[in-house]
Amino acid sequence: MEILKIALTVVFVIVCLALTVIVLFQEGKSAGLGAISGVADTYWGKNKGRSVEGKLEKFTTVLAVLFMVLAVVLNIKF
Repeated sequence: MEILKIALTVVFVIVCLALTVIVLFQEGKSAGLGAISGVADTYWGKNKGRSVEGKLEKFTTVLAVLFMVLAVVLNIKF
């Protein structure tokens, strides 16, 4: 059981590092006052699912969920 905990801890550290790097790669979401007047691109207008930014967002979501699941699993007392 101890080997499994060590393996999960190593995976957890890798996920933490990957999540940090992916978040740093993303662009800021602040569009300023241009978003109010409609100057900024809309979410649906950019076809984000196929862009690099869309893939980064999806990967961030997957890593965040994995981070939370591993954090809960590693805190369970056996």
